[in-house]
Amino acid sequence: MCKMKTNSSCKKRFRKNSAGKVKTSRAFKRHHAWAKSKKQKRELRAGMYMEGTFAKKIASAMPY
Repeated sequence: MCKMKTNSSCKKRFRKNSAGKVKTSRAFKRHHAWAKSKKQKRELRAGMYMEGTFAKKIASAMPY
């Protein structure tokens, strides 16, 4: 049986850690930084973990 392919777009956007959780960067960072507070920009730098069914879908798209 053939190996399942990893989804290329998921490979670029998400990472799996050793516990199997899916980590990604936050949205709303790219444009209009002048309109965001220092606190908001600082908190957007931190990554986030996907939750629930969305994390399961991402994990199945990245089997390896």
